Amino acid sequence: MRYRLGMAALAGSVAFSLSPAFATDLEVTHWWTSGGEAAAVAEFAKAFDATGNKWIDGAIAGSGGTARPIMVSRITGGDPMGATQFNHGRQAEELVQEGLMRDLTDLATKEKWAEVIRPKSLLDNCTIEGKIYCAPVNIHSWQWLWLSNKAFTDAGVAVPTNWDEFVAAAPKLREKNIIPLAVGGQGWQATGAFDTMLLELGGKDLYLKIYQDKDSEAAGGPEAAKIFKAADDARKLAKGSNVQDWNQATNLVITGKAGGQIMGDWAQGEFAVAGLKAGTDYSCLPGLGVSNPTLATGGDAFYFPVLKDEAKSAAQEVLASTMLKPEVQVAFNAKKGSLPVRGDVDVGSVNDCTRKGLDILAKPDSVVKSTDELASADTQKQKEDLFTEFFANESLTAEDAQKRFAEIISSAD
Repeated sequence: MRYRLGMAALAGSVAFSLSPAFATDLEVTHWWTSGGEAAAVAEFAKAFDATGNKWIDGAIAGSGGTARPIMVSRITGGDPMGATQFNHGRQAEELVQEGLMRDLTDLATKEKWAEVIRPKSLLDNCTIEGKIYCAPVNIHSWQWLWLSNKAFTDAGVAVPTNWDEFVAAAPKLREKNIIPLAVGGQGWQATGAFDTMLLELGGKDLYLKIYQDKDSEAAGGPEAAKIFKAADDARKLAKGSNVQDWNQATNLVITGKAGGQIMGDWAQGEFAVAGLKAGTDYSCLPGLGVSNPTLATGGDAFYFPVLKDEAKSAAQEVLASTMLKPEVQVAFNAKKGSLPVRGDVDVGSVNDCTRKGLDILAKPDSVVKSTDELASADTQKQKEDLFTEFFANESLTAEDAQKRFAEIISSAD
């Protein structure tokens, strides 16, 4: 992925063809409720309001796992919102197939999304049978270990540079009553941590065999067994976290009560709100610090349910266009901790951690699709149920968990 300097993209006002006479309120549902997320989504709301329309915030507390069933139920039940967030991938696939989501192909063609959205796979995820049904808004990667410099200083041990050093430092942290690894109680956090270990410690080939090729033998084999051993280490390191939400776990790192957290780059939004500086107050290990890290290009996109109201339908198009304006992309992603989906905007002022991510994403061989892109929502839910239990219940052995994992992959779609 290559980002070019585009200072001109930051200049000028946003202009739209929608007449003020047709301006309207538009409800937008999402699950961005943490401090950093709220600051980011406010940038979208501000830009949309500037068009003469009104952003009606439909934030749903919790996580995507909590919010998505509510969003889907409203759409299928005949009470659609104006726009709704989903992750890049297949989460809205059935809604599109049922004719409940708006076709954005004409807008995408007019604004030449295919020429500016990078990587190409993000727009491909929005495309079903040749038509575009969503607007990608950011690039997130899960594969990060965030570290509290204060925690390691207090424990009298050097800040780790890779996963093995992190595990080795854990006893020193425990001696100072510092939790080595912060993991919240939401199942997606445990699943994301496992998938990160699978990709980085197991390697890209193993990750793709399991999630892309649906190879159950690989999922149940000796190489995957090593990852379950690492996951067993992780759940022991996480003892004492005693928090539920991901941002609460991030706050344990921010305050030095925990040594680290495996979490996506959206965690940077929380560090920013807390006033912490990358490389000084906290450190980051993309790819858990392995020598050749790989990042998955996950993230978020907005879909627009089919509406009967003419004014709201017109406003949907304005919102989709607004979200992809260069200046809006820069403002939103700077606060979200993510990267713009446009390849023509200025990212010259990013911090140390974001720069590391950009350098990795610039190498095509170091980028893979996220699990949301490779597996159905049903398969993802089965994984989440498994790893929720695994991290909460040590009586579920790594061996038994791996057997169940292989069974899930054997029937994955």
